[in-house]
Amino acid sequence: MKSLEDLKKIREAAQNKMTMRMDDNQKYRIVVGMATCGIAAGARPVLNTIVEEVAKAKLPVTVLQTGCIGMCTLEPIVEVFDKDDNKTTYVLVDAKKAKEIVAHHLMRDEVLEEYTVGKYKK
Repeated sequence: MKSLEDLKKIREAAQNKMTMRMDDNQKYRIVVGMATCGIAAGARPVLNTIVEEVAKAKLPVTVLQTGCIGMCTLEPIVEVFDKDDNKTTYVLVDAKKAKEIVAHHLMRDEVLEEYTVGKYKK
């Protein structure tokens, strides 16, 4: 890096990697919190389950991982974004709930309110 212009190019490249623009074929974007808090709470099996279920059903969905979502006590957290960028945040997700999220939200467009950030029960 030798100039401000070089820094701007690096920044733009990084932003392009982080930004996921949904194409016309994609129905949802799924983001799983995979910071140390999420991993410690069991996010890895949640991510693996979602990836497997989405692949098995051949759903037009992109599955991504991210760092800390900011609600560590509610990890594992799964965020579902639709084409209009509306977000549903599922909390305290385990592999069983992950399968239900795929089966209901991703396949039937049914939000599982009881697992969302405002309605969960431990």
